[in-house]
Amino acid sequence: MSIFKFISCVLVVVYVLQCSASSTCFVRVNQVGYPSASDMTAVVLCSGSIPSSTAFHLVNAQGSSVSSGQVGSSQGSWSTSYPNTYKLHFTSTVAGAYTLTLASPATASPQFQIDTPENLYPSILSDSVFFYRAQRDGPDQISSVLNRKPSHLTDAQATVYNIPTYKDDVLQGNLVKIGGPVDVSGGWFDAGDYIKFVETASYVVDVMLLAVRDHPQLFAQGGNADFYTEAQFGIDWLLKMYDYEEKILYFQVGIGDGNDNIVGDHDLWRLPEADDALKVKVGDPEYFIKYRPVFSVGNKTPNSSISPNLAGRVAAAFALCYQVYNSSNPSLASQCLSYGEDIFALANTKPTGKLITAAPFDYYPESEWRDDLELGATELYYATTMAQESGKKTLRQASYYLSVAQNWAKQYISNGDTDSINLYDVSGIAHYELWKALNASGAGGPISPQDLVNAIKEQLDVGVGHYTTDPFGFCDQYDSGDDLVPQGFGYALLANYLSEIDPSSAPTYASFEASQVDWLFGKNAWGSSFMIGAGSVFSECPQHQVANLAGNLNGTKPILLGGVSDGPSQTDNFSGLGTPDGARKCPPNGVDSFKAFTGKGVRYMDNVGSWPSVEPADDYSVLPVLLFARYIDQN
Repeated sequence: MSIFKFISCVLVVVYVLQCSASSTCFVRVNQVGYPSASDMTAVVLCSGSIPSSTAFHLVNAQGSSVSSGQVGSSQGSWSTSYPNTYKLHFTSTVAGAYTLTLASPATASPQFQIDTPENLYPSILSDSVFFYRAQRDGPDQISSVLNRKPSHLTDAQATVYNIPTYKDDVLQGNLVKIGGPVDVSGGWFDAGDYIKFVETASYVVDVMLLAVRDHPQLFAQGGNADFYTEAQFGIDWLLKMYDYEEKILYFQVGIGDGNDNIVGDHDLWRLPEADDALKVKVGDPEYFIKYRPVFSVGNKTPNSSISPNLAGRVAAAFALCYQVYNSSNPSLASQCLSYGEDIFALANTKPTGKLITAAPFDYYPESEWRDDLELGATELYYATTMAQESGKKTLRQASYYLSVAQNWAKQYISNGDTDSINLYDVSGIAHYELWKALNASGAGGPISPQDLVNAIKEQLDVGVGHYTTDPFGFCDQYDSGDDLVPQGFGYALLANYLSEIDPSSAPTYASFEASQVDWLFGKNAWGSSFMIGAGSVFSECPQHQVANLAGNLNGTKPILLGGVSDGPSQTDNFSGLGTPDGARKCPPNGVDSFKAFTGKGVRYMDNVGSWPSVEPADDYSVLPVLLFARYIDQN
C-alpha cells in the first residue's frame, strides 16, 4: 500500500471515530409498547453519522441483553441539526419492560412494554373516558375528575340569537335576539375552551357509539372504560339541540370571539364554574360569558333545511343510539330514531357557499359533506332494519337508506377525495360500515363492496406515499397543514378496517399501520407521546383551562388523562404566542425542551400558550377509543 493510501485510510478511520464520538443520539420508541411477536421498529436520531455496524441491544428490566442488531445505514435527514436517522428492527415474544441501547455513543431509549394488546391498551380506553368526563358541562359532574364542579347552569334557559357575522374572526356589531328560552345544558366543552358545537359533538358520539356497539364488553356500564354511559351523556345533549316539533337544529352554544363591546369565551382564562358567579346585566361586556348565546340553522325558521354535514353526522349519532340502547332504554332509542330520520330528511343535498359548522366558520372549515350523508344513511339502514324486524314503524323503509347510502358513496368517490378519517372526513368509517351492510345483504346497486375496498385503498395509498419517504414512517407531509396527530390515528384505523374487509391486502399495509401508532406514542423526532398519560413523555402543559388551573403541571396525577392534542404544527403558527392572562405558567422555567428537534417546517412546543401543539380537543381524542378497542378484540 502506498503511503498516500495509508494516510487516507487513517484519516477516514479517524474521521468516522470523531463523528461517532461527537454525535448526540436519541432512540425514539413507542413508549406505550409493542404487541408481542410483532415487527417492532424504533428510530435513532443523530446529530452526526455513526457507523452502520454500530450495535443496538434490546435490554430487559434485569439489565440483560435479550437480542441485538446493527443500526445499518442512515435513512435520511430529519433536519440540519439532526441529519442522520437509523431504523432499528427488533422483536420479542417475552412480555416485560425493555429499553433499546447503543454503546457508542452511549444512548438509551425510554422504557417500554412488550405484551399482548389486552395488557397494553386498556389504560388508553380508561384514560379516554377520564378526558370526556373532564370535558363535561352542566350540572352532571364527577368531582373526582380534576375537581370538576357544575358549570354554565344558565344554559338550561338560553336565548337564541341570529348567526353572527365575523370578519377576520372579529364579531361585527351586536348579537340579535330571535328566540328562547331553550334548554341546551350539558354536553362537552369542545376543547380547552368552553364552547359547545354540534359539529364536533356529533362526530365524537358517532365514533364512541360505534366502539360501544361493536365492543360492548370493553365499554360496559360501570366498567373502567364506561363509554356506554359517556356516549349517552353526549346523546342527551344532542337531543336537546334539536327541536323536534319546530324542526330546528341548534348548532352552537357560546361565542368564542367577541369585539370591543362583547367579551368572548376566548378572552378569559378561568374555571368554568366562575362564569356562573358573574354579576352581569344586559349590555355588560361579559354578559354573554354567563348567559351564553345559542345559534340555530336557519336562524330559528321552522323546517329549515340542514347543512348536509350536520344532517348526516347527527342522523348517524341518533341511528347508532337506537342500535346501542334499544334493549336497555327503548324510550331513548325510539326518540333517537325518530329524530335521526327527521334530521336526515331535512338535509340540504345541494348546498352552496360555506357549510354550517361553527361561528365563525374558520374554527372548523369543513368542505366535504357527501361522506356524512353516506354515514348517516348507512347507520339509519342498520337502525330501521332492527326496528322493522321488531314490528316498529319507521319514516322510511330500510332499503331506502341502503340505496341512498350507495348513491352518496358513489358521489364521494367520484369527487376524488382521498383524506384519512378525521373530523372533516368520515368516509373511511362510512365505507367500512356500508361494505358490511352490502356484503351481508347481497344488495345490488350503483356501488359494490369491491368499489368501497378500492376507495379505502386509494385513501391509504396517499398516506403510504409519505410513510415510505419519512425517516420516522409518518403518513403525512409535515408542513402540509395542521391536524397531524388526527391524521395518524385516522390512517391507522383506515388500515385496520382494510385488514378486516380485504385480508389479502393486510400484509401490504400492516407495517404502515403499526408505524402510525408508534409515531403517535413517541417514535417521532420529538420523542413525545401525543396522548396525555400514555407513555413516559407527554404534554405536561396542555392549553386547557381546567387542566392548567386544577391539575398538576409536572406530568403526575391529577392530569388530563386521555387528552389528545394536535402535536407538531407549522412553525409560523407559534409566532407571538405567550402565556394566557390568568394561566399558571407552564413550563415553570419557560424552557422549550423540544425546540432542538424542529424540522421539516414543523415545530412541537409543550407550553400552555402553544395551542397549535398542545390544546386537547374532543375530536382528536375519540379515534383511539375505537382503534384500540379493535386491537384488543382482534387479538
